[in-house]
Amino acid sequence: MNALRRSSLIPLAWTLLAAWALVGCSSLGRTGSGLSQTDREAHGGHVTWTPADQAHWTSVHFPGKRPTQFKLVRHELRPGTQADAAQSVSMLRHKLHVPAEQLGTLKFSWLVPELIAEADMGLRHADDSPVRVVLAFEGDRRQFSARDAMLSELSLALTGEPLPYATLMYVWCNHRPVGSVIANPRTGRIQKIVVESGADRTQRWLEYERDVRADFRQAYGEDPGALVAIGLMTDSDNTQTTTRAWYGDIQLIGPQAASHALRKK
Repeated sequence: MNALRRSSLIPLAWTLLAAWALVGCSSLGRTGSGLSQTDREAHGGHVTWTPADQAHWTSVHFPGKRPTQFKLVRHELRPGTQADAAQSVSMLRHKLHVPAEQLGTLKFSWLVPELIAEADMGLRHADDSPVRVVLAFEGDRRQFSARDAMLSELSLALTGEPLPYATLMYVWCNHRPVGSVIANPRTGRIQKIVVESGADRTQRWLEYERDVRADFRQAYGEDPGALVAIGLMTDSDNTQTTTRAWYGDIQLIGPQAASHALRKK
């Protein structure tokens, strides 16, 4: 890679560490447990990760960044993973492998006391969010643009892992309407789907149920590959603010289990 072009991409590379972290970059700090037998056997059925399970997920810190603090608590009479970000960013990540044909429904819940007033996920300098549920997917990297191929090469050189083919984030946006897709301001390989907008529904537990395949098609215009990791991310490093949020249970329900549940209703 041309040295000048390579050096110009390094600031961009660090902004993509959240996506790289999902596949387990060797240069990042990590603690936590690996993939369980239950996860490996969940294909076609469903698997639930409670906040107690999330406490054992891998904690991923980014070089040069203060980490967000995650801990298991009870909030509003239910267990939750509390995330406290103070001008910080980090992630809880869990690696798994769900083949594309077994992708079905993702259920998750969160509680946000208040939004980050200065945040705007469409702007490089303000791309923060009190809550993100993050999915990473395999795919055909031959479809990468020249820029993303260069980023993947740089990722491999810096971390020992290539850029994930695609990263899909479910986010809460200050202003954009629910259903909007927000492209990462630096690369199209990270797409964010707005599932909540504005402050009207803050300060309460909210539940979501998403069709992973349909959301991936909306964001990327193609079918997804295998799901290889899931993560929770709360960040306030760009806006240099503080924020707090709670995450509840997360469920992956395969298409067979989802169809069975519908037939029983």
